Formats: sequence, C-alpha cells, structure tokens
Amino acid sequence: MKQLTPWFSAVSLSVLMMVSPVQAAGEEKTDNGLITRLREEALQNSQVQDHFSVLTDEIGARLTGSPGLKRAADWAQTRLRSWGLEKVHTESFAPFGVSWEFEHARVRLLSPFAQDIVAIPKAWTPGTNGPVQAKVVVARLASEEDLSKWQGKLAGMVVMVDEPLAMKPHLSADARRLENRDLEELVKVDPDTLPRRDLAAALKQFQFQKKLVTFLNNEKVLATLHVSRGDDGTIFVQGGGSYKKGEAQPPTALVLSSESYNRIYRLAAKKQAVEITLDVKVRSGEEHPENAVNVLADIPGSDKKDEIVMLGAHLDSWHGATGATDNAAGVAVMMEAVRLLREAGFKPRRTIRLALWGGEEQGLLGSRAWVQQWVAARPEISDASQKDLPSYLRSGSAGPLQLKALHGKISAYFNLDNGGGRIRGIYAENNAAAKPLFESWLAPFADLGANTVTLRRTGSTDHVSFDAVGVPGFQFIQDPLDYMSRTHHSNMDVYDKVPKADMVQASLVVASFIAHAANLPELLPRKPMPKEKTEVKNAAAADAKPAVAATP
Repeated sequence: MKQLTPWFSAVSLSVLMMVSPVQAAGEEKTDNGLITRLREEALQNSQVQDHFSVLTDEIGARLTGSPGLKRAADWAQTRLRSWGLEKVHTESFAPFGVSWEFEHARVRLLSPFAQDIVAIPKAWTPGTNGPVQAKVVVARLASEEDLSKWQGKLAGMVVMVDEPLAMKPHLSADARRLENRDLEELVKVDPDTLPRRDLAAALKQFQFQKKLVTFLNNEKVLATLHVSRGDDGTIFVQGGGSYKKGEAQPPTALVLSSESYNRIYRLAAKKQAVEITLDVKVRSGEEHPENAVNVLADIPGSDKKDEIVMLGAHLDSWHGATGATDNAAGVAVMMEAVRLLREAGFKPRRTIRLALWGGEEQGLLGSRAWVQQWVAARPEISDASQKDLPSYLRSGSAGPLQLKALHGKISAYFNLDNGGGRIRGIYAENNAAAKPLFESWLAPFADLGANTVTLRRTGSTDHVSFDAVGVPGFQFIQDPLDYMSRTHHSNMDVYDKVPKADMVQASLVVASFIAHAANLPELLPRKPMPKEKTEVKNAAAADAKPAVAATP
C-alpha cells in the first residue's frame, strides 16, 4: 500500500485548507470551513480515548439485560447532557429476558496431573452452585443418533462435545489494514454480496439444540466443555442458554482455549482417567426492563428540525472481556462525533439524533424495536410454528409494512460496528443516487485514508434495521486490524486492541458526514421500498437459501 502522509501532521491541515469545495450531486458542496474546524478540534483536542476508557476499563462488559448495560447507559446520558444535547433519555425494548452476569470460573485439572485451566461460561448458562468434582468423557452429541448412543451413560459427567481444533502455524500477522487492491476489489459489486443462509439446515439445527438441552438435563450431565475457534489462549465465547424467561437451560457450559481443550480431549480419548474440579459462579435473575435499553439524544435542527439524520453504534457487548472493539470503539467514536459538532459551533438544519443500541448481539433487538415503534412495522406473524422462532429463521412476513410517523422524516442512519479500525469509506447499500454525494463528502479526507464508496451491501449491523423498512441505512468501511482473527467476541476484546489514532480519524469522518447530511436541501435519496414477502406456513419447506440481512 502506498505510504500515506501522517494524518495528524500540520501538512495535512494546510493541504485541506487549499482544497476547493467539491461539487456533488444536486449542486451540493462540502463545507470546508466546517471541516477545518472539525479537523482542528479532532486532531488537537480529541476526547474519544477518554470515552473509550470509561466504557472498557471502568464499566467493562455490557451484556444485554445485565446491570453492566444499565451502567453504560447511565454514564452515556450524563456525558451527553454535559455537552448540551437535548432529549437525552433511554427507551426500553423489554420484555427482553433475564439478567445474567459472569463472576468467576475456576477450572482445575486433577488427573493425570494438576493444572489450572482458563475457561469462560457461555452466557445464560447456569453456575455450579459451588465447587464440584467429576470425570471427563468425550461424547460427540451432534445428532439424534448420538443422543440414543449415549443415553444412560453420562450422569454426573463433564462432557466434551466438540472435536478438537486443528492447529496451524501463524504464517501471517493477525492484524492487517486494507490495501489499495483490497479497496479496489471492494468497489466491484457482485450480483449478491451478502452471505446466504441455508434456512432449512439452520432450522433443523435450532430444533436439535432444543432436544439436546432436554437430553443433557434428563441425563443429569454436570457440565459441557467446548473448544474455542481461536488459538494462543484466545477464547471466543457468546451465548449458550436462553435469555427468555421460563425456557429450559442447559447445564453449565464452558469454553476453553483450543490448546487446553485439545490436550484434555487427547487424554480423555485415550481412556485416561481425567478428572477436573469446576467452580462457576454467575448471577442470573428476573427480567429488568431498565437493563435492556437504547440511549437517544438530539442536537436540535432549525428550519428542517422535524427531519432527522441519525448516527449510532451498539452499546451492549459480550461478557468474555470488556467489549472494546465490539463495540465500545464505535460508541466512543459516535459520541465524539457529536461532541466535535458542538465544539465546532455547527448549526444543523435537520435534527441530529444519536442512538446507542442495546441487544445488538442478540439479533439487532434494540434497533429493530425502535424502528418498529417509531418508523415502520409489519403485522404480527400468525403462524404459531413461526412465532417461537428467532427472527432470522422466520421464512416470511405477515403482511405489508405499516409506515409510522418518522418513516418519511429520517433522512439517513449511519452506523459504526466493524471493530476499532479507522474508516476507509462507506457501503452505499446499492443506493446509486447516494454514491456521488458520499464521494464528495469523503474527498476532503483522502489524506486520512478514507476515499472508497462501494455500492455493495453489508449486513449484521444495526443499519440493517433501517434499510429493511426503506429508510437509508449505512455502515462505514473500516480497517479490519485483528477484529475477526483475535478480538471479535473474545477474551482479547480489550482497550489495548484499539489504536487511538484510528478512533480520532473515524470520529472526524463521521462528524463531517453527519453535518453534510443534516444540511442537504432535500432528504438523502432513497431506494425503492423493500418488496413484500408472503407468509410461509412451513419454514422447513421454504427456499433453502433465502437472502438474509443479518444474523445474531
């Protein structure tokens, strides 16, 4: 990749000030005076690292439904009010489910030799109610035939249910930045750039997991052990039990590093006498609506104040670390973007609304609930077999969109949720009319590495909730760093994994985007409304490969 001039240098600022306004669609120009003020504040006085530090080092994990998410929401509201934002409040998307917090997991191998083992429980699985000692057995439980084979043989056992992970040497770095050839490739649009899910297979697996929970409980299995997909001690861990009140929970489920899991697996597979002690403590309780919330705050507009430009990121995280790259970095950047706009004295024509979502990790729950309440919703699905399925497994909709008050008022929603890397551009979500606008808004930041607009679609972030109902929703392109290889949903998702310089750059780009969207003469161009799907009565008989916008 061509070496870029350091973006924080005085040269960068002087070059920008000489750039003439960029012509855009609809005779729009970039406001270079505003951009200069934003750059000065961002590059000289950024506070983004402080927001980030509080969220990660002081508040920590922010699992949806837990007190950690409420602590983060309370802190964010206090800080936003201190900057003069208005209508700062939370909105609950309850009923969500039960609260769950991880306190400790102490695992010790006793035989054939003694050794402490690092492990993290899957969310919403129970603790052990104190120390317990048990034998370890390997029992692959991946089919109903497997359940029949092991029936009556696992009582009081700790069961290893996964195959060991094949280890490979590291021949390249975990972290990387996008090079010019990567960005050039990203601009090329394939007929379908979103992953496709085999709905029938996913439904079958969902139904089997319910049977597996019943089997484990009936067999009185003490606990299950699972292998992490990572190596070098990294433990990737998410949920394992149901957060819905009243649903059956599996036994204690622990994820081990691949190195530890593989070693214990080899011993158990050789029929060695393997024993361990477990002491897992979690706090799980009743439903707490105040722990399942979105945070909203406004910078009020002027002559177009009834119209809204939104920016957001998800406030919730998983529990294995402090949710730094997923997504405290995004939250810190979006909060800093509105602070920059306030410090720059920007007066928006449209109202600017910041949204910090809860429940993203469980399937975009917070943003979907907000969109359904205020923007657009479909009738409740009638098929009983579909109602109990997660939204990503439902095979159809119950009827046409019912548009609500804000549908025609939201100009666009901009999201940040692909780790802690700097912004390299934006996914235009097949909105050809928006592409030239975005190119003009990015042009002043080419020296900072942000210069790519692709018509490709991307999924699995909160922008999908808006795009799905016909409101322009966008996710920024970010340098991947070691997001998927090391930090995403892992015990390595911590403060030290995010470069401050990347967050400073991202907050500056976002602030400028929001300002220019807020002062457009008209709303951002829209794509055609989504085509309606008919309700499918039998999900198992549905098309095996439906396009999906997001998965939890």
